Amino acid sequence: MAGGFAGKKGARQRHSGGFKGPGRGRSRAPSSGARAAGHGSAPTDDGLVRLFGSHAVEAALQNPRRKTLRLLATENAERRLADVIAAKGVVIDRATPGDLDHLLGADTVHQGLLLEADPLPEPSLDELVRAAEQTGPLVLLDHVTDPHNAGAVLRSAAAFGAAGVVMTRRHSPPLNGVLAKAASGALDLIPVLPVQNLARTMLDLKGLGFRLIGLEGTASTALEDETFAGLTALVLGAEGKGLRELTRETCDRLVSITTAGSLASLNVSNAAAVALHWAALQRQRANK
Repeated sequence: MAGGFAGKKGARQRHSGGFKGPGRGRSRAPSSGARAAGHGSAPTDDGLVRLFGSHAVEAALQNPRRKTLRLLATENAERRLADVIAAKGVVIDRATPGDLDHLLGADTVHQGLLLEADPLPEPSLDELVRAAEQTGPLVLLDHVTDPHNAGAVLRSAAAFGAAGVVMTRRHSPPLNGVLAKAASGALDLIPVLPVQNLARTMLDLKGLGFRLIGLEGTASTALEDETFAGLTALVLGAEGKGLRELTRETCDRLVSITTAGSLASLNVSNAAAVALHWAALQRQRANK
């Protein structure tokens, strides 16, 4: 549970490696650099992204901005994604489930797929602003380090029409592997901008007319009172710590999520889903 989203007691509770060779049909393991995506040993920092799981790999293959290099796939997985693989023209190395278990860790749900690709080009802040003018809010993540939570936030951002996600370049999980699997394809659907200084980026957004709405468990204002009118950004803090002091002070408004039960807190990804769903509902009402 995220301390930053703890609710209030009372009648209404609130919370805020390189693959070697073309090798089609071969059962060949990639180099040790691929042992990055799951729970294996530390990866070789070769600048490549490794994605696993059906949704993450399929979305990457369908993304024209994603340059793919090699796909390690079992026979069944290749059959499931045959049309998408053919359209992308990616080279396949045939693997067994055991090969992928060895590379990614026995507990990794890889679904017979491991894709090696280049990182996506980073969007500019101007591009995110233009997207926010047409769609929903931006999502700002303040030192959210858990890849499962960050990935789940991306998934909610895609589901509820957010314009993009901004996260800190340090103290954020890498944009591959576990995060991509948790995002269930959203990593290749939602633009993500890593920034060096989140507070400075928040000030830049305020200068462009954005209202910054922070989720904070101790806030007296309810999320349900927020209309999300105009250009807005939703700011979420890390598990346990919530928003850092400077981030909290830079927000225009702090809100908490109303809960009905005795369990008065949500983790950051669940809180993001609730808030983004509310923002989407408000946009729909405003457009009627």
